[in-house]
Amino acid sequence: MSIASTPLPRRRFLQTAAATVASFNIVPRHVLGGPRFVPPSEKVNIALIGAGGQGHSNLKNLFQLDDVQVIAVADTAEAYDPKESFSYYKDMAGRLPTQGMIEKHYSEKTPNYRCAVYEDFRIMLEREKDIDAVLIATPDHTHAFISIQSMRAGKHVYCEKPLTHNIWEARQVARVAKETGVATQMGSQGHSSIGTRETIEYLQAGAIGNVHEVHVWVPATRYNYTLRGYPTDTPAKPAGLNWDLWLGPVAERAYHPAYHPFSWRDFWAFGNSGLGDFGTHDMNSAVRALDLYEPSLVEGYGVGFSNSDIAPYGSLVHYHFPATAKRQAVKLTWYSGGMKPAQVESMGAVTHPSRGSLYLGDKGVIQTDGNGGAPRLFPAERRATFVKPEPRLKRSNGHHRDWIDACKGGEPAACPFDYGAQLTEIVLLGVLSQRLNKPVRWDSAGMKAIGLDAADPLIKAPRRPGWELA
Repeated sequence: MSIASTPLPRRRFLQTAAATVASFNIVPRHVLGGPRFVPPSEKVNIALIGAGGQGHSNLKNLFQLDDVQVIAVADTAEAYDPKESFSYYKDMAGRLPTQGMIEKHYSEKTPNYRCAVYEDFRIMLEREKDIDAVLIATPDHTHAFISIQSMRAGKHVYCEKPLTHNIWEARQVARVAKETGVATQMGSQGHSSIGTRETIEYLQAGAIGNVHEVHVWVPATRYNYTLRGYPTDTPAKPAGLNWDLWLGPVAERAYHPAYHPFSWRDFWAFGNSGLGDFGTHDMNSAVRALDLYEPSLVEGYGVGFSNSDIAPYGSLVHYHFPATAKRQAVKLTWYSGGMKPAQVESMGAVTHPSRGSLYLGDKGVIQTDGNGGAPRLFPAERRATFVKPEPRLKRSNGHHRDWIDACKGGEPAACPFDYGAQLTEIVLLGVLSQRLNKPVRWDSAGMKAIGLDAADPLIKAPRRPGWELA
């Protein structure tokens, strides 16, 4: 259901009522609640779906926005300590600790603030009528279902990357986003960096002439180093975890700590390896600057042990984009697991960082740090003569800030689902070739790997009953 077709929204009703009252009795905002006070009628009510480490990372960004309040949280786990599986995340996670974190933050301004808490996000969407928008930070295999359910419910949606688990899902999410017209954003924060915009502006201004080759690399590797597939032992499921709900659309399998709470990304049933994790971050600038949307050929190779169950330790993927009316053919190569491209003579003694991108043109080279780093132009003589282009692309006020503004009717955010789905599809084509261990000649219009029927169940994976996408 489209936002435009719903009855008068609560916020618009309150704004109308407030305007009527204001015409009779105007009171300065700072008198009502302090210099940063935002009336309830101007706040966006958000529900967090997925209360793990990345959910908390997003939550802390939302806490910085005065016109946002998180009013509900849903997670299949009651509580767990993420430090037991990965030291990057420090806070106790799960729905109850996250509820406590939310209430503690907002009670500083609103005594006795209460955040609703749910195990099942579907029940939350049905009961909590004041939710305006949702932020989804669940594992990849549930992204599409939760996004579509939320958009159909008329909610604006922010979803972590990659947007979906397979290519067919990406196209369905893009379709529903277009149909509903809600404000969307894929959680790939580098899209909003100044470095991303400057890199695109440099490339499109001809800083290195005609670009023929791009290299993108990240150090990401597998988290489960010793496993050779799905684990076979069946340890007890933690109390407070709804394992069946966590599995969602995926076929039933026993709980194991190798999956939950953190390292599920190693297994093809739930994630898409380091390529799926970082690809939408680090390929973005190249895709946008050079219009790299439909590769004709993708050659993916796993580095280190992998099979039909578990991802490799690293990846090497070659994407071949045919020439267009605006540019020559471009080859983009992805590396993960510690591999990097060869050093370039024109860069002199400058070495590649652990994570970054390299653009090779007929007039020079641009190198950036990963996830939206600023462009560095080589060789030195080219840098000395090139005039930095005037800013042409709109600068971001922040990845979450821009989404909230879009929720309020402003311009689309940096990575709405129409683009996020395209970028996700490119990344997943590399995953597809890698899983098949065969080159993929891609028919985009037909959503088909030419001559590879074995690709079909990976392009559109089977789903458990009750988890279909509508």
